[in-house]
Amino acid sequence: MKNNIVRRVAIGAFLAFATLFSLCGVASAQSDKVKGVINGRNGATMTVQTQDSGNVTVVLTDSTQVEEPEGAFRKKHLSMAALVPGLSIEVQGSYNDKNQMVADKVTFHGSDLKTAQDIQAGLAPTEQQVQQSQQQIQAQQQLLQQQQAQLTAEQAASAAHAAEIAANKANIAAANKRFGELGDYNILGEVTVLFANGKVTIDDQYKPQLLKLAQQAKGITAYLIQVKGYASKVGSAALNQKLSTERAENVTNFLEQQGQIPLTNMLAPGAMGTSSQVAPDTSAEGQAENRRVVVSILQNKGVAGT
Repeated sequence: MKNNIVRRVAIGAFLAFATLFSLCGVASAQSDKVKGVINGRNGATMTVQTQDSGNVTVVLTDSTQVEEPEGAFRKKHLSMAALVPGLSIEVQGSYNDKNQMVADKVTFHGSDLKTAQDIQAGLAPTEQQVQQSQQQIQAQQQLLQQQQAQLTAEQAASAAHAAEIAANKANIAAANKRFGELGDYNILGEVTVLFANGKVTIDDQYKPQLLKLAQQAKGITAYLIQVKGYASKVGSAALNQKLSTERAENVTNFLEQQGQIPLTNMLAPGAMGTSSQVAPDTSAEGQAENRRVVVSILQNKGVAGT
């Protein structure tokens, strides 16, 4: 009887120790997480600026999952081309012996992706526009001071106007920050592809140029490929935006499939619509020049040493 009691106590102690050991193993197997904003892409790596840990180097692999939550239980799977500078993300993975986080999963919200894509497509204000906006704000502030010296009835409107000015200041500061994040690259090669009116298919004459550019890019350390699509102002704004999107996507797909450019080295295609016209749309020749896709090879200035 006494031996049975001793045996049961020993078995209970062993089971408790095994359970504790299992829980410790699960805890140790959990991966690390970082949250921050992408402030640089160099080939298959990117730099994430965090609040707590500063800059963290993240390594992207073929098994890295890129997800956008859609509701409580659904997730949209995207390619790594969506990871553009200025995007707020959460990375889950583990650190290698170089203190780099090897990403298992990268998640972000759709609204953050839209903001970052707009910046990448060149839709953010230029430095000149920012300066003009700042001058307008100063003029508005002077006008506000004059209005405050006038009738009491105008003071309510002046207060609303002051709130609008503050919002403009915040937007301009954010635009300046994001615009600066995209100015750290050298352009080492470029090809322009022209399209027929209303068409999105790549003409055969441009395919050798695109393949040559892809081959050139592969010889550059930590290169990135940027694709921007444009349209002429003929037709509705919605149609031209759609045409510029499809043209950029078709060129991106060609570079990936025929040029063998991995998605880790490509930025999401930018739909520029009718912005940045290079010729007057009053002639057929000018319209033809504006229906284009511009493909650029980028290299971070830090990698190039410039």
